[in-house]
Amino acid sequence: MVSWFVGVLFLSTLLLCSADVHHYEFFVRESNFTKLCNTTTLLVVNDSYPGPEIRVHKGDTVFVNVHNQGNYSFTIHWHGVKQPRNPWFDGPEFITQCPIQPGTNFTHEIILSDEIGTLWWHAHSDWTRGSVHGAFIILPAENDTYPFPTPNADQTIILQSWYNGDYKQIIDDALAAGVAPRTADAYAINGHLGDTYGCPNDTIFLMEVESENIYLLRIINAAMNEEQFFTITNHTLIVVAQDASYVRMFTTDYIMISPGQTMDVLVIADQNVGQYYMAIRPFSDSAAQPSDFITTGVFQYTNNEGGLNASLIPLPAMNDTDAMLNFINQIRYTNVSQNPTINVPADTDINRRLYITIATNTLPCNTSECVSDDRFAASLNNVSFVSPRIDILQAYYR
Repeated sequence: MVSWFVGVLFLSTLLLCSADVHHYEFFVRESNFTKLCNTTTLLVVNDSYPGPEIRVHKGDTVFVNVHNQGNYSFTIHWHGVKQPRNPWFDGPEFITQCPIQPGTNFTHEIILSDEIGTLWWHAHSDWTRGSVHGAFIILPAENDTYPFPTPNADQTIILQSWYNGDYKQIIDDALAAGVAPRTADAYAINGHLGDTYGCPNDTIFLMEVESENIYLLRIINAAMNEEQFFTITNHTLIVVAQDASYVRMFTTDYIMISPGQTMDVLVIADQNVGQYYMAIRPFSDSAAQPSDFITTGVFQYTNNEGGLNASLIPLPAMNDTDAMLNFINQIRYTNVSQNPTINVPADTDINRRLYITIATNTLPCNTSECVSDDRFAASLNNVSFVSPRIDILQAYYR
């Protein structure tokens, strides 16, 4: 009996030792940034845009002490982390927790389970996520491997919407006027606007690579509303993961990534030594068009000779629906041992079905800031959550 107990205790100790605990400090405050030849004050983490990267292993636990040194309250959400039996640290404002008030701090406990790959964290109050965000990288567990060729290095690439103005003020003004928020003034790659906007002081993101090496690009779309096409001139992209889960590998000249989504993409530095554009452009085939800007970065070989390769950037047109469908139709789940287990119930096991309706509605707008008699209001099953405040049906039938 004693030997059995000792064996169980030893096994438990091994399991506990297989995961690490990490601690981060986030100081959230207003900082000045100059882009498009204009200086803007943004709420950011540790004075950086994007914010600091969290890099851990599968199964680890992370503690993040968030200090609100800004002017208004917010929450932080760990996008894509399942948080088993731990929802009160998940972040959505007024859903799983109250916002962190100015002058206070709150320590999040983030419990990783079977997530693997690239996720991200962001503020989850109003539009604060536009400037308060960063990467959450989950490496394979110790002694585990990738289900694809091991890259020589990886690079995080965060796609962003840039506004000349405070993000919270932009959404506050739009809600008060009853209209959609204005479109972005530019797009950014890792905080850099590139060389297409005409301001000589704007910087361009540069990724330096060694010839013949394999690189894992961890691409995160942190833009506010825009799906984005992404490409690297003259190079083939190999999609290997999406939203912290491996997919069946496929090659492509470009990807299309939605807001909040992440993709892991392999690229081999197999072209002539030089500099090549990487670029992004929004996709939209709706009536509400975003700003059609192309933002550039540089994929640069070490010891490169000559200037930037001037080949045509192979990005689809902004409204190219066929290009969007051709890409997303290639994404398939792959049943590899490193992936989380998916248990899909049989149809006979389903005893309740839920119907969810997502819609755009209008509500009466009767304040001095309104530009018309109606205001836009998104809803889920006829309930509009504005911190949360009002039911669409109640508004019309009171």
